[in-house]
Amino acid sequence: MPEVVFSVDQSKSMRDQAVPGHNRWHPDIPVAAMVRPGDEFRIECREWTDAQLGNNDSANDVRDVDLTHAHMLSGPIGVEGAEPGDLLVVDILDLGPVPQQPGEPMIGEAPGQGWGYTGIFAKANGGGFLTDYFPDAYKAIWDFHGVIATSRHLPGIRYTGITHPGLFGTAPSAEMLARWNRREQALIDTDPQRVPPLGLPPLAQNSLAGLAEGDEARRVAEEGARTVPARENGGNHDIKNFTRGSRVFYPVYVKDAKLSGGDLHFSQGDGEITFCGAIEMGGYIDMKVDLIKGGMEKYGVTTNPIFMPGNVEPRYSEFLTFIGVSVDHDTDTNYYLDATVAYRRACLNAVEYLKKWGFTGEQAYLLLGSAPIEGRISGVVDIPNACCSLYVPTAIFDFDVRPNADGPKKADRGQCAVTS
Repeated sequence: MPEVVFSVDQSKSMRDQAVPGHNRWHPDIPVAAMVRPGDEFRIECREWTDAQLGNNDSANDVRDVDLTHAHMLSGPIGVEGAEPGDLLVVDILDLGPVPQQPGEPMIGEAPGQGWGYTGIFAKANGGGFLTDYFPDAYKAIWDFHGVIATSRHLPGIRYTGITHPGLFGTAPSAEMLARWNRREQALIDTDPQRVPPLGLPPLAQNSLAGLAEGDEARRVAEEGARTVPARENGGNHDIKNFTRGSRVFYPVYVKDAKLSGGDLHFSQGDGEITFCGAIEMGGYIDMKVDLIKGGMEKYGVTTNPIFMPGNVEPRYSEFLTFIGVSVDHDTDTNYYLDATVAYRRACLNAVEYLKKWGFTGEQAYLLLGSAPIEGRISGVVDIPNACCSLYVPTAIFDFDVRPNADGPKKADRGQCAVTS
């Protein structure tokens, strides 16, 4: 096993660790550990909400989750010799849920200790891709069986997960951080009362700044960018194929690069459409780092990482594919080449189909967020309608889900966790 350079005691909050992590992006958060180019090492991670959600049959914890704590990140990890303008090369060697210790029970208290969860977040607290159709909070608990996930809240479903980190990135420079905050506030100002909001500005409440103290910690709290969206430094990309064997080239904006990450997922569908659509967990990630000096200029990388997916994924070869176009069928409104509208409609079409087999709409929504579905932009040139497609593996069901002349066989498929 590689050396652990950032350790987490899963019985404690991230705030109470020997070396705490952080939940804001800021260049002044001190390095928690240093590594050198060529090093292989392990980072242990806390579940993204700091384990606010439990293994139970109520979604009240989803409804009431305090998102000001998110995301709990491990790091920053400094890389010797990294300078602004370099590319930081990160190879994912291995990752998974919290390793079970000898003598421990199979299931622990924290997500990642033998189980994980998928949540539909309430419209008033986070929302999701289909929040106007599913405005309340729901939850599914998943049990881990090696690489397989099953859920008492979605009976008849069994699939192989593609474990991956939802969030990794380098620290922004002070100039880049100011740019983020300026442009995101300008967006928020266009509709400041919107629910859910258009963006999340800096917020001192529950800010965690790693090893920063005093004025430095206050500056992080006041200026630090929230970790919810992806940005130029990487961040919350939620790419399901960012798994073992992947390589990422991250832009370096500050001395030592300051690499941080977390938000580990046992599985996820493309788009993570419920907002908490992955199977969320704590765990570990083994990686190797290297540098390409001056790589940002050499390869024209200014506003994005470059990603090479790993070749580890389940072998699903048959899919039921749902199509969406950029038309809001509820209001019969046409949008011009809007891929977001088109993908939303593909998701809604899949939900309506799965309801015919006995799933509730909420169960279908949870399934599409967590299972290894594939989302694709199929056409963005044929005016006025963009076309998106959503591929659902047929083998994840314990019945034949394909259309046939006899019609769907509706069955009692239980219920997900709901709010009281």
